[in-house]
Amino acid sequence: MNGQTAKSTAKVKGSDLLVAALENEGVERIFGVPGEENLDLVESLRNSRIELVLTRHEQAAAFMAATYGRLTGKPGVCVSTLGPGALNLSTGAAYAHLGAMPMIMITGQKAIMSSRQARFQIVDVVATMKPLTKLARQIVSAVSIPTVVRDAFRAAMEERPGPVHLELPEDIAGEEVEAAPPVPVHPIEIPVAHRAALDRAAEMILGAKRPLIMMGAATSRPRSTHGLASFVRRTGIPFFTTQMGKGTVPGGTNLYMGTTALSERDYVHEAIDAADLIVAIGHDPVEKPPFIMGPGGPQVIHICYTPATVEQVYFPNAEVVGDVGPSLELLADRVEGKLPNANALLPMREHILSRIADRATEARWPPTPQRIVHDVRQVMPENGIVALDNGMYKIWFARNYRTRVANTLLLDNALATMGAGLPSAMLAAMLYPDRRVLAICGDGGFMMNSQEMETAVRLKLNLVVLILQDNAYGMIRWKQAVDHFPDFGLSFGNPDFVLYAKAYGANGHRIETIDSFVPTLEAAFQSGGVHLITIPIDYSENVRVLVDELRARETERG
Repeated sequence: MNGQTAKSTAKVKGSDLLVAALENEGVERIFGVPGEENLDLVESLRNSRIELVLTRHEQAAAFMAATYGRLTGKPGVCVSTLGPGALNLSTGAAYAHLGAMPMIMITGQKAIMSSRQARFQIVDVVATMKPLTKLARQIVSAVSIPTVVRDAFRAAMEERPGPVHLELPEDIAGEEVEAAPPVPVHPIEIPVAHRAALDRAAEMILGAKRPLIMMGAATSRPRSTHGLASFVRRTGIPFFTTQMGKGTVPGGTNLYMGTTALSERDYVHEAIDAADLIVAIGHDPVEKPPFIMGPGGPQVIHICYTPATVEQVYFPNAEVVGDVGPSLELLADRVEGKLPNANALLPMREHILSRIADRATEARWPPTPQRIVHDVRQVMPENGIVALDNGMYKIWFARNYRTRVANTLLLDNALATMGAGLPSAMLAAMLYPDRRVLAICGDGGFMMNSQEMETAVRLKLNLVVLILQDNAYGMIRWKQAVDHFPDFGLSFGNPDFVLYAKAYGANGHRIETIDSFVPTLEAAFQSGGVHLITIPIDYSENVRVLVDELRARETERG
């Protein structure tokens, strides 16, 4: 009896309940920069199975947590203190919100039962986070923590996935209450599409003379990949991808038509413009439009977990809403073997892909984007992961880099923020230590979170960081030139990147001839550890190909 009484009156802190709830959800790592208001939480983490990954900036922690969600389908977790630390998570929150990446952000706050420091450092972070998250709430009672955490993970993972914010005041974290068990985790299944919707879509596909499939951002969800390749194979319809839908259908189908790095006028748009029906699987309107719908264009079937958001450039003619993989299997059952026009657009494939690969092996110095993409592809195995920051090179990698496995080209075509490439690559290297991981950054984007080189070295990651150096914010400079503005305000200087890498304890390499590029990349991967490689890039191809060539092609087509 005495033992039972002692057990029922055992006291734990609110922070202990929080960490127990996180362990219950399967959390293995938390990324972030704690502060004074998190000290109870830090102590509870010290006595737990969860690893605290200390970063050098909260933004990088949020990018890492979001990328964990992107790659696993389970929420990544990051932590910060109140005020300035919490606000530093806001870009990462928007990154996860637009990119549909499940994430939990835990921020500290001053005590809410008293105000011994008045309003010092206090910002209404919950109100700030509400438009950037699926759910934002302050924890006001320690006994509610198990329920709050379970609900937060449920909300983060449900379609459409995204970030959730929890604010833990320091007096709630330190509050002693009776121990309470975590809320059990339960699976949440997504219904398949309605029979009438499947019948309607099947009728449209059966009636199409020039059908085309599009793989959008939502097809890259870990749960989505099942069923996609089967649908393509069973229908025989050629497909293209958006930037964030690359790799979702494995190679070998010989039905891939290209990737929409631009919204119109590129070579892949020859097939899009010729189609009379586009089966848009997993399209998310936060992604830059892969094509522009308009009068006289193809009909569009929207197939996704959630209904379409009608936009000026996207207003589908039919919708199939439900769990994508099983719904596609049911749709394939209705049309397989009944599509004599399935490959009507396939003869265009060779021309489109050959034009995209044009000049990919030119030996000029500094190298062109096409050559850099070509050489990177040579050293990356099919399961190797390339994490892009945001810059002009992203268009070239989206357009030219062939992928055969989902989530092996991590790029952001939703928020499209600079500074995410290095932290995303670091997370991938932590999650998949046996796979090659390459971060590709412009010199502008790299310097926005370059301090995380110390974190990468401290964590003993195997990671190669490639910096494409043009000493400018190159994409905006290109837009400035295309719009006929004077060249002004977008150039800067850089540190010696080789010395910069060595200062962090990493290995630094400078490429001075194109013939040394592939051997240097290969040697860096072979030797392991953190390597930084800097190479200049010739962006004159931006104007020649993406402006002059495509504009001339549009004129020829009349």
